[in-house]
Amino acid sequence: MYQPKQFWLLVVAAVMMVGAVDTMAAEPVKYCRFLAGGKAAYGIVEGDRVREITAPPYEKFEKSDRTHALAMVKLLPPTVPTQVLALAGNYKSHLKDAVIPEKFKIPQPFFKSPSCLVGQGEKIILPKDAGPTHYEAELVIVIGKQAKKVPKEKALEYVVGVTAGNDVSERYWQNDEKNKDVQWWRAKGADTFGPCGPFLVSGLNYDKLQLTLRLNGQVKQEESTSFMIHDVATTVSFISQYITLQPGDMIFTGTPGKTEELKPGDLVEVELEGVGTLKNEVIRDVP
Repeated sequence: MYQPKQFWLLVVAAVMMVGAVDTMAAEPVKYCRFLAGGKAAYGIVEGDRVREITAPPYEKFEKSDRTHALAMVKLLPPTVPTQVLALAGNYKSHLKDAVIPEKFKIPQPFFKSPSCLVGQGEKIILPKDAGPTHYEAELVIVIGKQAKKVPKEKALEYVVGVTAGNDVSERYWQNDEKNKDVQWWRAKGADTFGPCGPFLVSGLNYDKLQLTLRLNGQVKQEESTSFMIHDVATTVSFISQYITLQPGDMIFTGTPGKTEELKPGDLVEVELEGVGTLKNEVIRDVP
Protein backbone atom coordinates (compact mmCIF):
# COMPACT_ATOMS: atom_id res chain seq x y z
CA MET A 1 0.00 0.00 0.00
CA TYR A 2 1.31 3.43 -0.89
CA GLN A 3 2.35 5.62 1.98
CA PRO A 4 2.87 9.37 1.64
CA LYS A 5 6.33 10.83 1.97
CA GLN A 6 5.38 12.42 5.30
CA PHE A 7 4.69 8.95 6.75
CA TRP A 8 8.25 7.73 6.05
CA LEU A 9 9.70 10.94 7.41
CA LEU A 10 7.83 10.26 10.66
CA VAL A 11 9.17 6.67 10.74
CA VAL A 12 12.75 7.86 10.30
CA ALA A 13 12.24 10.48 13.00
CA ALA A 14 10.85 7.85 15.36
CA VAL A 15 13.83 5.56 14.78
CA MET A 16 16.21 8.43 15.41
CA MET A 17 14.34 9.27 18.61
CA VAL A 18 14.64 5.68 19.86
CA GLY A 19 18.35 5.83 19.19
CA ALA A 20 18.57 9.09 21.13
CA VAL A 21 16.70 7.56 24.07
CA ASP A 22 19.06 4.55 24.08
CA THR A 23 22.08 6.87 24.07
CA MET A 24 20.69 8.88 26.96
CA ALA A 25 19.94 5.70 28.90
CA ALA A 26 23.58 4.68 28.52
CA GLU A 27 24.79 7.89 30.17
CA PRO A 28 26.28 7.48 33.67
CA VAL A 29 23.89 8.05 36.56
CA LYS A 30 25.16 9.36 39.89
CA TYR A 31 23.39 8.15 43.04
CA CYS A 32 23.94 8.92 46.70
CA ARG A 33 22.69 7.98 50.11
CA PHE A 34 22.32 10.98 52.37
CA LEU A 35 20.97 12.40 55.59
CA ALA A 36 18.65 15.41 55.51
CA GLY A 37 16.37 16.58 58.30
CA GLY A 38 17.36 13.60 60.41
CA LYS A 39 16.20 11.14 57.74
CA ALA A 40 18.36 8.86 55.60
CA ALA A 41 17.35 8.59 51.95
CA TYR A 42 18.64 7.65 48.52
CA GLY A 43 18.83 10.13 45.70
CA ILE A 44 20.00 10.98 42.20
CA VAL A 45 22.51 13.80 41.92
CA GLU A 46 21.34 16.51 39.53
CA GLY A 47 24.04 19.16 39.31
CA ASP A 48 24.29 20.88 42.69
CA ARG A 49 21.08 19.28 43.96
CA VAL A 50 19.99 15.78 44.92
CA ARG A 51 16.53 14.41 44.10
CA GLU A 52 15.12 11.82 46.48
CA ILE A 53 14.14 8.44 45.07
CA THR A 54 11.73 6.02 46.69
CA ALA A 55 14.07 3.03 46.99
CA PRO A 56 17.76 2.13 46.69
CA PRO A 57 19.16 2.36 43.14
CA TYR A 58 19.31 -1.43 42.86
CA GLU A 59 15.54 -1.72 43.41
CA LYS A 60 12.60 -0.42 41.41
CA PHE A 61 12.22 3.23 42.36
CA GLU A 62 10.47 6.41 41.39
CA LYS A 63 11.80 9.94 41.46
CA SER A 64 10.10 12.17 44.02
CA ASP A 65 9.49 15.91 43.85
CA ARG A 66 11.72 16.47 46.90
CA THR A 67 15.15 17.94 46.19
CA HIS A 68 17.92 19.20 48.45
CA ALA A 69 20.99 21.34 47.94
CA LEU A 70 23.85 18.87 47.72
CA ALA A 71 26.02 21.12 49.88
CA MET A 72 23.43 20.99 52.68
CA VAL A 73 23.06 17.20 53.07
CA LYS A 74 25.33 14.77 54.87
CA LEU A 75 26.60 12.10 52.48
CA LEU A 76 26.55 8.54 53.87
CA PRO A 77 28.16 5.34 52.58
CA PRO A 78 26.33 4.71 49.28
CA THR A 79 24.56 1.53 50.46
CA VAL A 80 23.99 -0.52 53.62
CA PRO A 81 25.67 -3.82 52.66
CA THR A 82 25.25 -7.18 54.32
CA GLN A 83 28.83 -8.05 53.34
CA VAL A 84 32.00 -6.10 52.57
CA LEU A 85 34.84 -7.90 50.82
CA ALA A 86 38.20 -6.73 49.51
CA LEU A 87 40.95 -8.09 47.29
CA ALA A 88 44.59 -8.52 48.26
CA GLY A 89 47.30 -8.07 45.65
CA ASN A 90 45.18 -7.04 42.68
CA TYR A 91 47.70 -4.65 41.06
CA LYS A 92 51.12 -5.77 39.91
CA SER A 93 52.50 -2.40 41.06
CA HIS A 94 51.48 -3.26 44.64
CA LEU A 95 53.28 -6.61 44.64
CA LYS A 96 56.97 -6.90 45.39
CA ASP A 97 57.59 -9.52 42.73
CA ALA A 98 58.29 -8.60 39.11
CA VAL A 99 56.16 -11.60 38.10
CA ILE A 100 52.69 -12.16 39.54
CA PRO A 101 53.03 -14.78 42.32
CA GLU A 102 51.10 -17.98 41.73
CA LYS A 103 48.58 -17.34 44.55
CA PHE A 104 47.56 -13.99 43.06
CA LYS A 105 46.74 -15.53 39.69
CA ILE A 106 43.29 -16.08 41.15
CA PRO A 107 41.42 -13.36 43.10
CA GLN A 108 42.31 -13.29 46.80
CA PRO A 109 39.30 -11.87 48.67
CA PHE A 110 39.00 -11.26 52.40
CA PHE A 111 36.29 -9.80 54.60
CA LYS A 112 36.00 -6.32 56.03
CA SER A 113 33.36 -5.56 58.64
CA PRO A 114 30.29 -3.58 57.47
CA SER A 115 30.84 -1.44 60.58
CA CYS A 116 34.12 -0.20 59.09
CA LEU A 117 32.26 1.90 56.53
CA VAL A 118 32.12 5.67 56.84
CA GLY A 119 31.10 8.28 54.30
CA GLN A 120 32.28 11.56 52.90
CA GLY A 121 33.75 13.88 55.52
CA GLU A 122 33.72 11.31 58.32
CA LYS A 123 36.85 10.80 60.42
CA ILE A 124 39.25 7.87 60.09
CA ILE A 125 39.87 7.03 63.75
CA LEU A 126 43.16 5.28 64.56
CA PRO A 127 42.71 2.97 67.56
CA LYS A 128 44.79 4.07 70.54
CA ASP A 129 46.90 0.89 70.39
CA ALA A 130 47.29 0.86 66.58
CA GLY A 131 50.73 0.82 65.01
CA PRO A 132 51.53 2.09 61.48
CA THR A 133 48.24 2.42 59.62
CA HIS A 134 48.26 2.97 55.85
CA TYR A 135 45.90 4.34 53.22
CA GLU A 136 44.87 2.20 50.23
CA ALA A 137 42.94 3.88 47.39
CA GLU A 138 40.54 1.49 45.67
CA LEU A 139 37.65 1.16 43.26
CA VAL A 140 34.69 -0.40 45.07
CA ILE A 141 32.15 -2.59 43.26
CA VAL A 142 28.53 -2.35 44.44
CA ILE A 143 26.30 -5.36 43.76
CA GLY A 144 22.88 -4.68 42.22
CA LYS A 145 21.09 -8.02 42.49
CA GLN A 146 21.59 -11.37 44.18
CA ALA A 147 24.59 -13.07 42.60
CA LYS A 148 25.22 -16.80 42.98
CA LYS A 149 27.46 -18.83 40.66
CA VAL A 150 27.45 -16.08 38.06
CA PRO A 151 29.40 -16.70 34.82
CA LYS A 152 31.99 -14.06 33.99
CA GLU A 153 30.28 -13.07 30.74
CA LYS A 154 27.15 -12.07 32.70
CA ALA A 155 28.80 -10.71 35.84
CA LEU A 156 28.45 -7.01 34.95
CA GLU A 157 24.67 -7.47 34.90
CA TYR A 158 24.92 -7.93 38.67
CA VAL A 159 26.82 -4.67 39.27
CA VAL A 160 24.75 -1.55 39.96
CA GLY A 161 27.80 0.72 39.92
CA VAL A 162 31.05 1.66 41.60
CA THR A 163 32.29 4.08 44.23
CA ALA A 164 35.63 5.21 45.61
CA GLY A 165 37.06 3.57 48.71
CA ASN A 166 39.98 3.58 51.12
CA ASP A 167 40.97 0.18 52.53
CA VAL A 168 42.64 1.55 55.67
CA SER A 169 45.13 -1.05 56.96
CA GLU A 170 47.04 -1.41 60.23
CA ARG A 171 50.31 -3.11 59.27
CA TYR A 172 51.49 -4.60 62.59
CA TRP A 173 48.26 -6.49 63.09
CA GLN A 174 48.32 -7.49 59.43
CA ASN A 175 51.93 -8.41 58.67
CA ASP A 176 54.42 -8.13 61.54
CA GLU A 177 55.59 -11.60 62.59
CA LYS A 178 55.62 -10.75 66.28
CA ASN A 179 52.32 -8.91 66.39
CA LYS A 180 50.11 -10.05 63.51
CA ASP A 181 46.73 -11.58 64.19
CA VAL A 182 45.68 -14.92 62.74
CA GLN A 183 43.10 -13.03 60.62
CA TRP A 184 42.91 -9.46 59.29
CA TRP A 185 39.69 -8.78 61.19
CA ARG A 186 40.93 -5.64 62.96
CA ALA A 187 43.82 -4.69 60.65
CA LYS A 188 41.33 -4.19 57.82
CA GLY A 189 37.92 -4.15 59.50
CA ALA A 190 38.20 -1.86 62.51
CA ASP A 191 35.56 0.86 62.78
CA THR A 192 36.15 3.68 60.24
CA PHE A 193 38.69 1.60 58.26
CA GLY A 194 36.43 1.57 55.16
CA PRO A 195 35.67 5.09 53.93
CA CYS A 196 33.63 5.01 50.71
CA GLY A 197 31.76 7.45 48.50
CA PRO A 198 30.96 10.18 47.86
CA PHE A 199 28.66 8.77 45.16
CA LEU A 200 27.63 5.51 43.53
CA VAL A 201 27.84 5.78 39.73
CA SER A 202 26.48 3.38 37.12
CA GLY A 203 27.13 3.35 33.40
CA LEU A 204 30.91 3.83 33.48
CA ASN A 205 33.61 1.62 31.99
CA TYR A 206 34.64 0.33 35.42
CA ASP A 207 37.81 -1.28 34.10
CA LYS A 208 39.18 1.94 32.66
CA LEU A 209 38.98 4.64 35.34
CA GLN A 210 41.77 6.76 36.75
CA LEU A 211 42.33 6.24 40.49
CA THR A 212 44.25 8.87 42.47
CA LEU A 213 45.06 9.31 46.15
CA ARG A 214 46.27 12.58 47.63
CA LEU A 215 47.64 12.91 51.14
CA ASN A 216 47.52 16.50 52.37
CA GLY A 217 47.27 17.60 48.74
CA GLN A 218 50.24 15.56 47.48
CA VAL A 219 49.62 12.76 44.96
CA LYS A 220 50.72 9.42 46.46
CA GLN A 221 48.91 6.87 44.29
CA GLU A 222 47.88 7.19 40.65
CA GLU A 223 46.94 4.36 38.31
CA SER A 224 44.17 3.23 35.98
CA THR A 225 41.85 0.41 36.98
CA SER A 226 42.78 -1.12 33.61
CA PHE A 227 45.89 -2.40 35.42
CA MET A 228 43.92 -4.54 37.87
CA ILE A 229 45.07 -8.15 37.65
CA HIS A 230 41.44 -9.30 37.97
CA ASP A 231 38.83 -7.04 36.41
CA VAL A 232 35.37 -6.31 37.77
CA ALA A 233 33.60 -9.16 35.97
CA THR A 234 36.23 -11.72 37.00
CA THR A 235 36.06 -10.60 40.63
CA VAL A 236 32.26 -10.74 40.89
CA SER A 237 32.05 -14.08 39.12
CA PHE A 238 34.80 -15.69 41.21
CA ILE A 239 33.39 -14.61 44.58
CA SER A 240 29.85 -15.59 43.60
CA GLN A 241 30.96 -19.20 43.04
CA TYR A 242 31.40 -19.53 46.81
CA ILE A 243 29.48 -16.67 48.46
CA THR A 244 26.02 -15.45 47.53
CA LEU A 245 26.32 -11.70 47.08
CA GLN A 246 23.33 -9.55 47.99
CA PRO A 247 22.15 -6.19 46.59
CA GLY A 248 24.17 -3.38 48.13
CA ASP A 249 27.15 -5.56 49.02
CA MET A 250 30.55 -4.00 48.36
CA ILE A 251 33.83 -5.38 47.02
CA PHE A 252 37.00 -3.27 47.42
CA THR A 253 39.17 -4.25 44.45
CA GLY A 254 42.73 -3.74 45.71
CA THR A 255 45.18 -0.85 45.70
CA PRO A 256 47.99 0.11 43.30
CA GLY A 257 51.57 1.14 44.02
CA LYS A 258 53.06 1.86 47.42
CA THR A 259 51.24 3.00 50.53
CA GLU A 260 52.37 5.13 53.47
CA GLU A 261 51.47 5.68 57.10
CA LEU A 262 48.63 7.96 58.12
CA LYS A 263 49.09 10.48 60.93
CA PRO A 264 46.52 12.36 63.02
CA GLY A 265 45.60 15.58 61.23
CA ASP A 266 46.15 14.13 57.74
CA LEU A 267 43.56 14.71 55.03
CA VAL A 268 43.17 11.76 52.65
CA GLU A 269 41.48 12.21 49.27
CA VAL A 270 40.60 9.30 46.98
CA GLU A 271 39.51 10.44 43.54
CA LEU A 272 37.90 7.98 41.13
CA GLU A 273 37.27 9.20 37.59
CA GLY A 274 33.57 9.71 36.91
CA VAL A 275 32.64 9.20 40.56
CA GLY A 276 34.14 12.07 42.54
CA THR A 277 36.54 12.65 45.41
CA LEU A 278 36.22 10.97 48.80
CA LYS A 279 37.67 13.12 51.59
CA ASN A 280 38.41 11.99 55.15
CA GLU A 281 40.47 13.44 57.97
CA VAL A 282 42.55 11.23 60.27
CA ILE A 283 42.38 11.44 64.08
CA ARG A 284 43.66 9.31 66.96
CA ASP A 285 41.16 7.68 69.30
CA VAL A 286 41.20 9.11 72.80
CA PRO A 287 42.64 6.89 75.56
